[in-house]
Amino acid sequence: MVKVGIEALTVVLAAAAGWLDWRYRRIPNWLTVPGLLVGIAMNSLATGWSGAKASLLGALLGLGLLLPFVLLKSLGAGDWKLVGALGAFLGPGPLTTVLLGAVFVAGVMAIGLIVYKGRVHQALRNIGAMIAALFSFHLPPHQVSLENPEALKVPFGVAIALTAILYETAHVWGKV
Repeated sequence: MVKVGIEALTVVLAAAAGWLDWRYRRIPNWLTVPGLLVGIAMNSLATGWSGAKASLLGALLGLGLLLPFVLLKSLGAGDWKLVGALGAFLGPGPLTTVLLGAVFVAGVMAIGLIVYKGRVHQALRNIGAMIAALFSFHLPPHQVSLENPEALKVPFGVAIALTAILYETAHVWGKV
């Protein structure tokens, strides 16, 4: 019964964060920090120490993988904390699946936004600048960070939320 609660709360957390990110372009701490703690507590209740361990590993994996992107200002801190909270609910294996799916979903969203706004040439120039920065071990120029007010921004929290909800739905139906 606790496992059903974990799955339901994962969907509620993801849906709330996705909606807030879509509507306000922010995922607040009042949602992510308690989400992290509830995820750890619920998994601990469900399976004891092994649940706590999986929950902590999932949270640390999500936070650790995405920290460089937050430091480079290519990902918002709310998205980062959401992934940590979802990692606490899901554990490391399922979180990896959700993150890979979310990157794909965000990529599709980004391509759609770029085409819709008519910014294909600019996007290709920015990709070139990012690749050059990577190979020269420098930070990319200011115009390709989230700090640029003219940059197109994909709400990554929406992509994470959609993927987490799809994952949990597939899990409940026995497809994962």
